[in-house]
Amino acid sequence: MRFPVGLMIGIAGASGSGKSSLVADTLYAHAARHFGATAEAAQCEAVEGLQFVDGVELVDQRPVGRSSRSNPVTYIKAYDGIRRLFAATPPARELGITPGAFSFNVDGGRCPACKGTGDTEVDMQFMAPIVVTCDQCAGRRFQPHILNIRYRGRNISEVLDLTVEEALSVFADARAVVNRLQLLSTAGLGYLRLGQPTATLSGGEVQRLKLAALLGPKDERPRLLIFDEPTTGLHLADIDVLVTTLRRLTERGHTVVVVEHSLEFLLTVDWIIDLGPGGGPQGGLLLYQGPLEQYLHGDGTGDETDNRSLSPTAPLLRQLDGNLAD
Repeated sequence: MRFPVGLMIGIAGASGSGKSSLVADTLYAHAARHFGATAEAAQCEAVEGLQFVDGVELVDQRPVGRSSRSNPVTYIKAYDGIRRLFAATPPARELGITPGAFSFNVDGGRCPACKGTGDTEVDMQFMAPIVVTCDQCAGRRFQPHILNIRYRGRNISEVLDLTVEEALSVFADARAVVNRLQLLSTAGLGYLRLGQPTATLSGGEVQRLKLAALLGPKDERPRLLIFDEPTTGLHLADIDVLVTTLRRLTERGHTVVVVEHSLEFLLTVDWIIDLGPGGGPQGGLLLYQGPLEQYLHGDGTGDETDNRSLSPTAPLLRQLDGNLAD
């Protein structure tokens, strides 16, 4: 099976056809072990060509933070710049308030009752505890003297309640902050609130948050980046945004492998691998691998693994492609 370096590769097939076994348990696991990580890998004869990439990353739907203090702006490291802006205001400087006072993670400025979460747990004895808004800070997370510090008319709690798109306007003159926030917008997450706990994000949103973080570093070493159904929960217009964002990664030289059911997404890839024809005992067969255009319109690739006639995905993609062309 071939994964061309530097392209966007779609893995298609019915549920249970072997997509995760191929990509997560085999390709990713063997690549991770090659680069020194500990990973339990499925058996295969060999994974060759890893010398053409400098690392591997699996961008899946696992949560990015267990703490309720974890949020989008801390994950992409935009919050450091926001804290510095608040600490640089004249009232903060006069009182000697440092950027650390605007942190959720250390004492000094955060609410001592809820430890900066805005919520507290109430023990119900024989029932599961319930979460209620902190009665000391009223959910605003910080002590009064911190909330009195304002940047462009907003205190830190009000800033954390802004959406990403709103915050881009508020911080328009702060290039370092805007550059970080723009990553979230580019990944289709402009509607998220800055302080929204990452534990509340959907699986698709978690992947796009991780994608935003990948867009940030200037490190141009080519890597193998694997995504597991990143279109989950996306509108068709948002899928276009996601495709554009993933293209930025291939333009940097990265190899992007995407497991997907979305036909609209699969029509945008460079290379497609189709597994099937069904799931479970009917899965696991390589039906096709090759360029998307050949998959849709070619009469054959010369590859002994061309079994498109068995594929339930191929005719659906051809029909959608024809509808879009009309």
